[in-house]
Amino acid sequence: MSTVTTTPDPLRAQLQQMWSGVAGAWAAHLAYIDARGQHITDRMLELSRPRPGERVLELACGTGGPGLDAAPLVAPGGEVVISDFAAEMTAIAAKRIAELGLPNASTRVLDLEHIDEPDGSYDVVLCREGLMLVPDPVRAAREIRRILRPGGRVVISVWGPRERNPWLGVVFDTVTEQLGVPTPPPGIPHPFSLGDAGELHEVLATAGLARVEVGELSTPYRAASTDEWWERTAALAGPLARKLAALPDDAARALRQRAAEAIGAYRTPAGLDIPGVCLVASAVSPEAAAQ
Repeated sequence: MSTVTTTPDPLRAQLQQMWSGVAGAWAAHLAYIDARGQHITDRMLELSRPRPGERVLELACGTGGPGLDAAPLVAPGGEVVISDFAAEMTAIAAKRIAELGLPNASTRVLDLEHIDEPDGSYDVVLCREGLMLVPDPVRAAREIRRILRPGGRVVISVWGPRERNPWLGVVFDTVTEQLGVPTPPPGIPHPFSLGDAGELHEVLATAGLARVEVGELSTPYRAASTDEWWERTAALAGPLARKLAALPDDAARALRQRAAEAIGAYRTPAGLDIPGVCLVASAVSPEAAAQ
């Protein structure tokens, strides 16, 4: 069983508060999140191969896309647990489970770095765009290894390099230039924290996972207009959402104009078509590698 720390941790408390605070925006943009993430989810399920009768855990679920799609794959007899360390996010997933009528799916509030589940309790672990946002990804990966059954599989996706994801990189660059402060701030885990494929591979291998493979997946960002891109990205970007919302009107308008000019290079007759790339890593339990 995971040993959960009881020592107060200001950074982790700050991160939990931050993601709880943007859950409403994630619920409001649910259709977009599903559409943007479907290509990634499909690849994750292809690599992890959930089968009838197996137990699947989704970590850092956000709105719960991968877990919801996995539930029919493990029926009959299987179970999916969809989890996040922000209860407000799991509430979104719980509502979706009820709406979709998935009797073999449930939700739990779980911390990726301290997974409160028994050793060897899951056949498949999925984590879409979550591992890069924890302060200690190696510790989180060790927890994933611990809860995998012999023969268990894990698939994790993270965003690739910042320079290859201008849909968000431009926002960070513009805020840095306009406000004169580094964005994201030093010491805060952010979407590009594991954007190097070699580093992601090392994190999983150091944690004791086996047969680690990391590949790229193209994930372009399309929006009908610059306004749609800005409003959506600013609302969903956890580390930035509050800061941008708190700006005075004049500063907010200047920032938005600067960002629109920077993203203009990706304007097409049909709207914005911005490059994006994510990394998808797969691995197995050490016992599976020995078989």
